[in-house]
Amino acid sequence: MKLLHVVTLRLSLLAAVIMALWSVLFYMVVMDEVNDETDDTLEDYAEVIMLRALRGEPLPGESSGSNNQYFLREVSPEYAATQVHVRYADRAVYIKEKRETEPARVFSQIYQTDDGRWMELEVSTPNIDKQDLKVSILLWLVVLYVSLLIVFFILNYWGMRRSTRPLYRLLNWLDQYRLGGTNAPLNNPTNISEFRQLNEVVIRSMHRNEELHQQQRQFIGNASHEMQTPLAICQNRLEYLLEDETLTEAQMGEILKVRRTLDQLSRLNQSLLLLCKIEGGQFPNQSPIDFVQLLHRVLPDYEELYGARQIRTETQCADSAPCWQMDENLASVLLTNLIKNAYTHNRPGGTVRITLAAGRLRVANTGAEDVALDEQAIFSRFYHTPGKSTSTGLGLPIVRAICQRYNLRVDYHFEGGMHTFEVSPTGRRERMQI
Repeated sequence: MKLLHVVTLRLSLLAAVIMALWSVLFYMVVMDEVNDETDDTLEDYAEVIMLRALRGEPLPGESSGSNNQYFLREVSPEYAATQVHVRYADRAVYIKEKRETEPARVFSQIYQTDDGRWMELEVSTPNIDKQDLKVSILLWLVVLYVSLLIVFFILNYWGMRRSTRPLYRLLNWLDQYRLGGTNAPLNNPTNISEFRQLNEVVIRSMHRNEELHQQQRQFIGNASHEMQTPLAICQNRLEYLLEDETLTEAQMGEILKVRRTLDQLSRLNQSLLLLCKIEGGQFPNQSPIDFVQLLHRVLPDYEELYGARQIRTETQCADSAPCWQMDENLASVLLTNLIKNAYTHNRPGGTVRITLAAGRLRVANTGAEDVALDEQAIFSRFYHTPGKSTSTGLGLPIVRAICQRYNLRVDYHFEGGMHTFEVSPTGRRERMQI
């Protein structure tokens, strides 16, 4: 979930809690104010009646034109002793003039006359229906809350999006940044001090990474160049020794073993140098590459090389075959590495299936074991599948480096007993239907 959505959701929930608490407080204040005004009126009315009763003056009618009512009756001392003398209550009372029951506020008071009798006076006046008031308050508060929430959400979303715009520009710049490549400078002006500081920290970090990347690339390139000459000298000397007729069969076998090791080391050195050049962007030339023609040019060599293993090769080239803008040498390396990987890690009598269709390159092969490979490990440098320790472990990493260089993606999946590597433009994840 995006930061913008998280902040908006949390603020909305906080606003809901605050509105709920405010609603309860608002209702309590309103009802307290209404009861206070009503109780003052009832107390004044009750005082008039009690004073007249104590003085022996005529009492008003039990019901006045204002729907106020009172009841005065004598109670026992036992009742007076067990009751609260001053009480306020909300209950329904019968209004004689209207001949109906209505909600009312009731004031009751127990007092003693001069002659020792206990009297109870009950005064009531029609009041608002508090249940209806609760429903009305709740309804309008919900309307108010929804309206405020919509306005709050829109304003908050607009404000947050405008405030976090520098952050998204920075993330987009980082996503497009490529070490060792030609990158546009960061243009992210902002008045927010934290974002300015973040821009500065990211720029310093990228500069340090560029320096380290340059040092690493230079070290690998220099080391590879320096190693190539001694390796060539050692190989030539071994060739010279093999021509010596005085060598025994055991000595010749040991020399051949050393020669094979040097050959492997030379291939490893060349692969590292190629990988360094790819990551360093040292292949600037680009042209449309027809992979169908390229396949017809390189495939016969591998069919002949691995012919003794009787591996069956199937090709399918459609009109929608890929034609990507690439360096011609890197395109050849990409295709040959995938084909060589399919033959090398195959079993005798197996199958290699190459498909060029739907703008993609797909190379599938049967394997020594019908078990899926580790999708993450196979693209790691120097990773060897079991039983293939003589491999440099750089073939697939070079394929991935070439794909990243030209905004392509390479995916692996195991399906129907076939190990499949598929190269497609970035963003197109669906597989070809064969």
